[in-house]
Amino acid sequence: MSQNHFVNREISWLDFNARVLQEAQDENVPLIERLRFIGIFSNNLDEFYKVRYATVKRIARLEEAKNKVFGDRPAEMLLKEITSKTIALQKESLETLNNLHAALEQENIFILNEDQINEEQQRFINTYFSQEVGPSLVTLMLNNIQSISRIKDSNAFLAIRMALDAKKHPFLDPIQFALIEIPSSLKRFVVLPSVDGKTQLMLLDDLIRTQLSTIFDVFQHNSIEAHMVKFSRDAELDFDDDLSKSYIEKVAESVKDRSHGEAVRFVYDQEIADDTLSLLTDRLDIDNRDSVIPGGRYHNRRDYIKFPDLGRSDLKYQTQEPLPIVEFDLHKSLFSQIALKDRLMFTPYHSFSYLVKFLREAAIDPNVKSISITIYRLSKLSNVASALIQAARNGKRVTVQIELQARFDEAANIGYAEEMKKEGIKLIFGVPGLKVHSKICVVHRIEGDTLKRYGFISTGNFNEDTAKIYTDYTLFTSHQPILKEVDKVFRFLEASYKINKYKHLVVSPHSTSSFFTSLIEQEIAHVKQGKKGLIKLKMNSLTNYNIIEKLYDASRAGVQIQLIVRGVCCLIPGVKGMSENIETISVVDKFLEHTRLMVFENDGDPLVYLSSADWMTRNLDNRVEVSCPIYDPDIKQDLLDTFSITWNDNVKARLLNSGEPNMYKKSSAQQSRTQIDLYNHYKNKLS
Repeated sequence: MSQNHFVNREISWLDFNARVLQEAQDENVPLIERLRFIGIFSNNLDEFYKVRYATVKRIARLEEAKNKVFGDRPAEMLLKEITSKTIALQKESLETLNNLHAALEQENIFILNEDQINEEQQRFINTYFSQEVGPSLVTLMLNNIQSISRIKDSNAFLAIRMALDAKKHPFLDPIQFALIEIPSSLKRFVVLPSVDGKTQLMLLDDLIRTQLSTIFDVFQHNSIEAHMVKFSRDAELDFDDDLSKSYIEKVAESVKDRSHGEAVRFVYDQEIADDTLSLLTDRLDIDNRDSVIPGGRYHNRRDYIKFPDLGRSDLKYQTQEPLPIVEFDLHKSLFSQIALKDRLMFTPYHSFSYLVKFLREAAIDPNVKSISITIYRLSKLSNVASALIQAARNGKRVTVQIELQARFDEAANIGYAEEMKKEGIKLIFGVPGLKVHSKICVVHRIEGDTLKRYGFISTGNFNEDTAKIYTDYTLFTSHQPILKEVDKVFRFLEASYKINKYKHLVVSPHSTSSFFTSLIEQEIAHVKQGKKGLIKLKMNSLTNYNIIEKLYDASRAGVQIQLIVRGVCCLIPGVKGMSENIETISVVDKFLEHTRLMVFENDGDPLVYLSSADWMTRNLDNRVEVSCPIYDPDIKQDLLDTFSITWNDNVKARLLNSGEPNMYKKSSAQQSRTQIDLYNHYKNKLS
């Protein structure tokens, strides 16, 4: 048997972020959207360092202590490879940003620095600084501070170097160093008074640079310079073992402590003075395992996500109004319609209002007795939370499983948890050692003398903000056997020692891996019997080596496999003797592809599943996930159609791990772009 090969997970992730950068480079993407993709690229990289790089760094230390290697290569080697690849990507992103600034100027939009402003603009800046910026600034003098390792990493900083007049300050060091924290609460882009009809902006960093003499006037310096720096900390939560504290208290304290986690990346303006750089790395306790990356004048490019519209709708994607679902009327009872037939919501093509209306209806329906729901990430102003609170006030039994460890959303979820607790909602904080990532809801309703269940199962979070930009399926159903098993999942969440058996749902960590492995084996058996074997999979990430090896086995047996993986993919397609029957693409476009869909040919009677789980070890073994079979023939066909539409993309689809990194999938066929074609697909259903 041929040896199996894999792509390193961290390297694959960086390749995914390179696809995001491609969107910023694509001249067919509207200009302001390209700037926002620069922001997404930067934000992704920040999270990568906080989570993945920090993990590899911990493994490197463990390898050193144990004198052994825990992965496909020494972690120390991987750290160097990541840093090298990141430096190359950072350089490319800087070049891209410079090109975008030049393109802005072609559109009569100019981003000025502190040396390019006129007197009127200076007066505006002076006023703006004194009223809006100055009161929010935090300035830290560094000369007499031995460590600054506990300052927050969420913001960027201006590193200040001042040369003093020794005669005026005989008792101070002749060179003074300081850090100015750039507040994240303020807009990064400030629109200035226009000149000659030009739209002119200034980055907050440069606006602060115009005020350095004012900020440090007490020093009467001979010269002063400012260079931007930023750093990332390990974002792993560290729980204490104090039995007197509640789980919610432990998470809240751990989130607070995250701001003091160990530094893992340091990015600096390469024009910075050597003595300033040396002092900062020393004070931040940067060691040789940390990623130290030279950059340009500006960091925190994630702020470009919020680049102002400037009234230029021609430089943005056209607004796409979400569509109604065919024969699913928001102005009538959703329960009565779901009782007749399952319905599928596919956001953002369909309106998220259906999910909110479902909960609002449950909240006031006198026949509804209880609502149980899992929550992973809520929006800041959540209509979902509001509907649940309304239901509790109306006397319904409301049970909410809320995941307090939803990375970077912990604080928001804790806030909602506290609010819901006050309203009498029963809160479940999950299973020890397992995150709850499932997306499920069940409503108990009395109809005559019978208890009937209604509910929904989804691939996405119940979040109206992300529903506008993430693609997700939600199945509304009154299928009683399925919903009885949803009840079982909630019983497991309340009593984690109780392991249930399921005939319909596939539930992690109990059976997801073994179940889908058995379906792969079934396709292998069909091929060996002379039948057709076909597997179609769409997910965010594919990293579990065991299940990848099973896909390699299927390929060797002759099963045709089509993979759509947005992000990390450790599988290598198209290798003779290993994966020649596997094709893999990734689609990156205006919406974030978040759906998870599994299709198995099953000798002409396809088995179709929606899932909250990617095929990653964490989702298969360390989280509570739910995959749901699709029984309704119309919905099943619609899902097969949406997969085909995505598979046929020849505009935004890239070929994964096929030699040339992130090469676009091209064909001689008519242009097909998933996210436009899907919208038209559902729009045509309405006519």
